[in-house]
Amino acid sequence: MMTRVSDALPQLLDANLLQLFVVLYDTRRVTRAAEQLNMAQPTVSIWLSRLRQQLNDPLFVRTPSGMQPTPVAEALIPTAREALNSLRRLSHWDAQFEPATAERRFCIAMSDVANITLLPKILEHVRTVAPHITLKAVRIDKQTAQAMESGEVDLAIGLLPELGKGFYQQSLFSQDWICLVAPQHPRIRDSLTLAAYEREAHIDVIPGTGHRLLSTAVESKGIARRVVLQLPGYLGLSVITRTTDLIATLPRQMGETLAGIGELSVFACPFFIPSFVAKQHWHARVHHDAANRWLRGICAELLQKK
Repeated sequence: MMTRVSDALPQLLDANLLQLFVVLYDTRRVTRAAEQLNMAQPTVSIWLSRLRQQLNDPLFVRTPSGMQPTPVAEALIPTAREALNSLRRLSHWDAQFEPATAERRFCIAMSDVANITLLPKILEHVRTVAPHITLKAVRIDKQTAQAMESGEVDLAIGLLPELGKGFYQQSLFSQDWICLVAPQHPRIRDSLTLAAYEREAHIDVIPGTGHRLLSTAVESKGIARRVVLQLPGYLGLSVITRTTDLIATLPRQMGETLAGIGELSVFACPFFIPSFVAKQHWHARVHHDAANRWLRGICAELLQKK
């Protein structure tokens, strides 16, 4: 047999009746309660009757000195005040985010490139304007979309071309490609020609959409590119490039950062590789969240300058 909802759950107290209960307790007069609630006195009497019926108690007894609360009313008033205050806070909820005082941890998914080139800028700004905010960086991968859906990840920065419905994105900066070599390379000095590019050995970083863009460009143009070392990430690339005769082909932002760290020589890529736009991505569930909007705003402000 199906149980009716009204049989399974107690009827919730109407917020207006709750407010009447508290006001009448404080004023002890139906007339004053009506004035304070901006209601007609007969309406207050009707609501009081409903309140008594729902709580199964007279609640207030008329005396020469006013409406005196019953023991049940005395027992209920602390809970009633707390509930009414909670409802007031809920009714006046203002979804503001104050970075100077907020205590929260944001999880940002990004590539190794972003960890080196972008994260330091974000961290420096956050520590300046939001000292109680902490950041967690995780690798951007095939599970990032699901992590944003579940709320595990707040924001993703990088290339996520396979995101479907339910996600937003914002362009941050465009990237072209450059080549890095050791400053004392035995054969490459003032320029890097296509012939030299094909003649020399190369170092490659394999993960990510950026690598696929490079591989596709090389294959489509029939360029001979002899890769003698593949790395799973960018850690160590600048040291290896500086101490060998290998060529590294990288997105400009990452390449210039590593060139500065390793004092490497920078050359324009001798053939065309399509540029790509780095974006920040977020799920629809946090699109209107004030804290997430703040995080997206500072990322856009800092990174669109590139």
